[in-house]
Amino acid sequence: MPPKKYKFIDLFAGIGGFHIALHGLGAKCVFASEWDKNARISYESNFKDVEPALFKKNSEGKYLYFNEDINDADPKKIPNFDICCGGFPCQPFSVAGLKKGFEDTRGTLFFNIANIVKEKIDSGFPPKVLFLENVRGLKNHDKGNTLKVILATLEELGYGYSYEVLNAKHFGVPQNRERLFIIAWFKAIVKVDSFKFPYGIAPNGATIYEKEKLKDGTFPTKVSDIFEPSDVTRSFTISDRMWEGHKNRKERNRMNGKGFGYSLFNGDSTYTSTISARYWKDGSEILIDQSDKGLNPRTLTPVEAGRLQGYRILGNGWEHPECANNQNYNDSNPEFKIVVSKKEAYHQFGNSVAVPVIKRIAEEIIKQLM
Repeated sequence: MPPKKYKFIDLFAGIGGFHIALHGLGAKCVFASEWDKNARISYESNFKDVEPALFKKNSEGKYLYFNEDINDADPKKIPNFDICCGGFPCQPFSVAGLKKGFEDTRGTLFFNIANIVKEKIDSGFPPKVLFLENVRGLKNHDKGNTLKVILATLEELGYGYSYEVLNAKHFGVPQNRERLFIIAWFKAIVKVDSFKFPYGIAPNGATIYEKEKLKDGTFPTKVSDIFEPSDVTRSFTISDRMWEGHKNRKERNRMNGKGFGYSLFNGDSTYTSTISARYWKDGSEILIDQSDKGLNPRTLTPVEAGRLQGYRILGNGWEHPECANNQNYNDSNPEFKIVVSKKEAYHQFGNSVAVPVIKRIAEEIIKQLM
């Protein structure tokens, strides 16, 4: 582990995808915020040994730096930091004035990020870099107005920025998952004109910087890379009733001109569709075909759902021994422990960032901007 040179804060932290990436590059987390109580349990369980100072409590037994509600956080009490990480929720702004900047973000969760950054700038410790993540739809949300306000706010605060939609399937993860990333840098300190995004990982592990080069091939993936052994997965086979329900709903939707229904994959599929926070309900977006065994399809196990996002979860082992050497499941990632119920685990992984994407962007942030 390199010496800890940089400090970061982890806002809307979820279960810690940003934390894994930044910690692996030698950065220290000095403040984290997450409102979901089960996600907080997962976060603390996985990072209390890594960053014990983050979970210090005061004399009343309250956390000093592990915040529950970002609206209650006092920016003055947040330690100074170099990088602000945040996968903030996508909310519409009611734009009252013509300024389309900081004031227009009031009442939204993005305002909390902007407010913390503004306080640090005013106190003479401007964060060098903001590392923000959101759904792809943010680009066109509210006819593009939401993104416009966010970017205008960053400019008003003195930041240059670059943004891009990246897909996890290009980063060694067998999942088709597009997300929007915004990288901003404090122009008075970081003298660059733009940020060069990594678009994927080449078969030899090198970073791909040109979008056109994706067609030459990326790190090979297949869905069986994440599988647990069959004696573990047998109990995840769906019932006849549920399978009939899935097929009937898909047919009804097809007749109504809708694309909704189940999605079926097998071990040789290059990638799955996007896993969502609702996966625990019926698993319909990613079902694994078992017709070769004469069985109904099955859902992913919670361990497989986590691996699909690039977490190194040992679980009950790997179906294929060579997967232990996979680009994203190697020893440089700490083992991630599932400490919540099956339902909550699916919910948390569905809400998470894909760790290998965050890792590769974080490497470029350090290289280009720090």
